[in-house]
Amino acid sequence: MTPRRIADDHVARVAAHDPATSALLGLAPGDDRLPDLSPDGIEREAGLARETLVRLDALPGAGPDADPAELACARLLRERLEAELRVHEAGEHLRAVRNLNAPVHQLRNLFTMMPTGTDEDWAPVLVRLRDLPAALDGYRATLAAGVGRGLLAAPRQADVLAAQLTAWTGEAAGGPGWFAEFVAPAPQRLRPELDAAAGGATAAVAAFRDWLRDDYRSAAQGTPDAVGRERYQALARLFTGADLDLDQTSDWAWEEFHRVWAQLRAEADRVLPGATVQQARAHLDRHGHTVQGAERMCAWLQELTEAAIDGLDGRHFDITGPLRQVETRVAPAGSAAAPHYRGPSLDFSRPGCTYLPLANGDAQERFRSWRLVSTWYHEGVPGHHLQLASWTAAAEQLSRYQVTLGKISANVEGWALYAERLMDELGFLTDPGRRLGYLGKQMMRTVRVIIDIGMHLESTIPAGSPFHPGERWTPELATAFMADYAGLPPALLESEILRYLGRPGQAIGYKLGERAWLAGREAARHRQGADFDLKRWHMLALRQGSLGLDDLEAALALL
Repeated sequence: MTPRRIADDHVARVAAHDPATSALLGLAPGDDRLPDLSPDGIEREAGLARETLVRLDALPGAGPDADPAELACARLLRERLEAELRVHEAGEHLRAVRNLNAPVHQLRNLFTMMPTGTDEDWAPVLVRLRDLPAALDGYRATLAAGVGRGLLAAPRQADVLAAQLTAWTGEAAGGPGWFAEFVAPAPQRLRPELDAAAGGATAAVAAFRDWLRDDYRSAAQGTPDAVGRERYQALARLFTGADLDLDQTSDWAWEEFHRVWAQLRAEADRVLPGATVQQARAHLDRHGHTVQGAERMCAWLQELTEAAIDGLDGRHFDITGPLRQVETRVAPAGSAAAPHYRGPSLDFSRPGCTYLPLANGDAQERFRSWRLVSTWYHEGVPGHHLQLASWTAAAEQLSRYQVTLGKISANVEGWALYAERLMDELGFLTDPGRRLGYLGKQMMRTVRVIIDIGMHLESTIPAGSPFHPGERWTPELATAFMADYAGLPPALLESEILRYLGRPGQAIGYKLGERAWLAGREAARHRQGADFDLKRWHMLALRQGSLGLDDLEAALALL
C-alpha cells in the first residue's frame, strides 16, 4: 500500500458515500441518490476521513529512496484531512447557512450536472426530484442540531439564503420556479411525472425557506457576524493550507492596498484625463462598451475565451485537446452575484464551464464588458479552467485525490489571480478601460484580505489608513470601504460582504495565493538565470497538482 493508493481509495469511498462528489467527478452517471445532509450522513463522511488517517499512519516510515511524489501526496492527504476534521469537530457543519456553497446549493447543482439528452437520462432526474424533500429534511435536522448546541449562523446569512430559495421557487418573479423550468425540455410523455415531482421539490424548497426565515432566523437572533480569532484561524487553514500570522497578513494587505490604489489613480487618468478613479469608472459605465442581454454577453465572453486560448497556445502554454473545451453559461436564478467556474469531469465528458450571474435577476440586463474581461481570464483561460483541466488531464501521473478532493482554495484562486496579472504582463489588457477593470479586481482582492480578517477579528483600522482610522471594523464599515475603493455594483457589493461573513478565511486566499505564485516564479527565474523559460515553467507548474501555501512557493522555485 502506498500513499497514492490510500489517497485514491479515499476519493472512491467519498464518491460512493456522496453523490455530489461522484457527480462532480463524472462517476456513476446513472446515480439517482441525493447527498445525505443529516447529522448522521455528515458524521459518516467525517468517519471516512478518520479511517484514511489511520491507514496513512500505518504506513512504514519513508526511507532515503522514497518517491518524492508519494511523499507529496501523503503530506497533502494528511494536511487536508486534519484541516477538515478540525473544522468538523468545531461544529461548522451545524451552522452551514450562507449565500455561497451551502449544502442546499449542492442539491440544486447536482441537477445541473445530470445528462438529459435521452429518455433514460430523465429517470434518475425523476428520482432525485422526488427525494429532494427528504434531503432538505436532513439538512434541516443538521441545522436544528446546531440550534440545540447554540451553534448558529448570523441572522443575515439566514436572510440571504432564504431570499435565494425564494428565487428558486419562482415566487419573486411570478414564474413556475427553477425545477419546473429544468424539466420543461423533457419529452412530452414523461412530463406529467416530472412536472409533479418538480412541483413537490419546489414546495419542499418553499417549506424549508419558511422554516429558515422564521424558526431558524428567530433562534439566530443575536448571533454575531464575527467568528473570532480561533474559528477564523481554523477556517483559514482549511482554505489556505497554512497557519497564518493574521496580524502580519493584514499589515501586508494594507501595503498592497496603497500600491494598487496608486496604479488605479494613474490608470484613471488614462481613461479620462484629470479624472478620479470613481469618475473614470462612472465614465466607463456610461460610455464604455456594453452588451445587451445575458445570452449575448455569454457569447461575447466565449469569443474572448477562445481568443485567449489561440493567443496563448504555443507561446506561453500548450493548450491542446480537452483543455481547449470550456463553455460560458448563464448562472441559474438564485445564485450568488459573483461569476464562478465548475471544472470538467474526470473523463472530460462534461467540459469545464464558466457561469455569468444575473446581478439584477434580468436576462435582458446590460453588461459592461470592461468590468468582466479580466474576470473571464480568471475564471476561464489562463485561469481556473486551464489549471483545473490540466490537473484533471494529469490525474494518472499525480493521483485522483491531488486533483479533486485535495484542491486548496488559495492555490487555485492564487493561480487565477496570477493569470489575470499574466494577461496584463503579456499585453492583453492595454486598453485603459480593461486595465482599469483588472486593477479594480486587484484592489477588490486586496480589500478582501483587509476586511475579511478585520470583520471577523473586529480589529482596529490602522492610524495610517485613508478610511476611518482608529475605528473597529464592522460589516457596515467594510461595505463602505469596498464601495469607495473596489467600485463594485451594488448587488455584487452586498453579495461579496455576505460571502466574506459566511465563509471566513476563504476570500484572503486570492491575494495570498497570487503572492506565493509570483514569489515562486521569481525564485525560479533567479535560480535559472538566462535559462529560465516561462512557458516551460508554466507547464511544469500546471502539472504539479494541489499544494497548500506552506509548500507552494518552495515547490514553484524548484521547477
